[in-house]
Parts: sequence; C-alpha cells; structure tokens
Amino acid sequence: MKIAVLAPIAWRTPPRHYGPWEQMASNLAEGLAAAGIDVTLFATGDSITSGKLNAVIDRGYEEDREADAKVLESLHISNVMEQADQFDLIHNHYDFLPLTYSGLIRTPVITTIHGFSSEKIIPVYQKYNASGYYVSISNSDRHPALNYISTVYNGLRTDEFDPGTGQGGYLLFFGRIHPDKGTAEAIQIALNAKHRLIIAGIVQDVNYFREKVEPFLNDEITFIGAAGPEKRNQLLGGAAALLHPINFEEPFGLSVAEAMLCETPVIAFDRGAMRELINDHKTGFLVKNADEAVAAVEAINTIHRPECREWVMRNFSQKKMAEDYISLYHRILD
Repeated sequence: MKIAVLAPIAWRTPPRHYGPWEQMASNLAEGLAAAGIDVTLFATGDSITSGKLNAVIDRGYEEDREADAKVLESLHISNVMEQADQFDLIHNHYDFLPLTYSGLIRTPVITTIHGFSSEKIIPVYQKYNASGYYVSISNSDRHPALNYISTVYNGLRTDEFDPGTGQGGYLLFFGRIHPDKGTAEAIQIALNAKHRLIIAGIVQDVNYFREKVEPFLNDEITFIGAAGPEKRNQLLGGAAALLHPINFEEPFGLSVAEAMLCETPVIAFDRGAMRELINDHKTGFLVKNADEAVAAVEAINTIHRPECREWVMRNFSQKKMAEDYISLYHRILD
C-alpha cells in the first residue's frame, strides 16, 4: 500500500512550536511508516520524516513572511495531485482546497477534517460528499450536512511525553493567545483560586493580548511565549493542572491530551470535544464557568495523576491513530 500524506504548509512538519495540523500529519506519517506502510509526506522542504519527503517549497509561509501563501498552496497541492497515479490513496490534511482536484484524478482521497474555519467552506465539502471520504477528529465536530466514514481521534507520540509530578506549584495555560482559547478567563480563574499561572503560547490576537492579558502580568501571572517540545514537557509535567476555559466548540484540543499524557489533570469548559477527551472527575474536570473552575482547582488533588496518562495511552496514541487509519484505507481500497 502506497500512501501520500498531504500536510499543510503554514509551518514545518512536524512544527517547531505551533502547528497542530502539521503535527498530526507528521504523527500519522511516522505511525504509518512504523507499521510498514510505504508513505510519502508532501510538506515543506525543511520537514522531517522517516518516510519519503516530497516538497516543492522550502519553508512554510508563516515562517517566511515574504512568501505569498496562495502561490505556495497552489504549487504544493498541485504537486501531489499531478503524481496521484503513483499512490493507492491520498490522505489530505489540508482542508477543503485539495478536494477541488479530486474529481480530476482516479486515486481516492481521504480527508481528515480538522475543523471548520467558517460555514462558507461547507459547500466545497458538500460537492464531494458522494465521492470523498471524510473523517472527523471527534464526534462533536461533525457537520450535519456531510457524510463521514469514521471518527479517528488525534494520536500523540507517547514516548515524547514524560510523566510529571505537578510539584511546580502553578496552573498552566498552554495554547494560542486568542479569545477562543480563553486566556483572559484562565487569568481570572487563577486569581480567584489564588494560584500562580504560567501562560505559554503564540500571540494570535495582538489587541486581545494587550487589553486582556498584558495588564495582569506580574510575578504571579507570567507569560513566557511559545514553548518547544522540551520546555513543553517540563511545563506540563510541573503544573498542578492545565486550565482550558475555551469559548468555542473546539474540534479536539491537543494540549488537553498532551497535559494528561504528562499526568497533569485538565480543568476545561464543557464545550466541543472536551467531553470526549476528558474522563470527568477521573482525568480532570468539565466545568460550565469560571466559578466552577475555581472549585475544581481546589479539588484537583482528588485526581490520581497516573490515571491521566493511562487514559491517553488507551485512547489518543499515535499507534492507535495509525491502526485506525490503516483499517479505513483497507475499507476504501477494498
């Protein structure tokens, strides 16, 4: 079986810090290669894979601000489509644009839908409902107008995450600084719970950061910017809990699974896929608002931390994700 994995090109695959779609494309490609699949990763030229790498652009457009994103997208997507007959199946992690080529090739295209940026993109997915194969990353993120072949949860490289003790004495917010992610809510929860808070992530909304985050920064509320893999493990493992007070229907939430893999429980607003990721009162707490989150902070020691890691190992590992997708490939090709 020869599989082409089409990754996004905003960032390197795997990303140096932020880049969840690139990270999942990488995790899948490596999982497939480990399972003996002949896999080619279509990504940026500086990407890293144990399979074959095929690239027509050097760096991601978020890392090369002089580049024209639309031009790079066109070159990147057309590259894999023009080689489609060399593969048994193309696995698309690049949203709706590659679907517009799918009617011109004979190779089946399976698309992992990582979320919907807007309702405006749905007509493209609808057009290819009958001929495409759509996979959701959580049951909560299924659009009623689309047909899905399955749900496959994102899988983490479990050996890259170490169990932590939670003895750092702080709460952690780990994610992009944006109203959707609830950075401001995390600050208020920490203040009301009288706990130190570390904020880590890229600033995606500068005005929000200046108005809702920066005024509260001090010795107890600190912002450290983006954190790479080594710093990430240290931060997650040392936290008493991860605060995840999201303000949108999040399709998955990688930082939630990553925290639990470091044996750190998660306190999250009960929206989107949180009910599927968190085993309530076992690996964290699902709450409705900031007041309930404060109460959850006070009860965080009731969570048996090793159970958090065990939960992720069973449900959200790279190996399980690869096995689930290989099963889908066989269904499609048979």
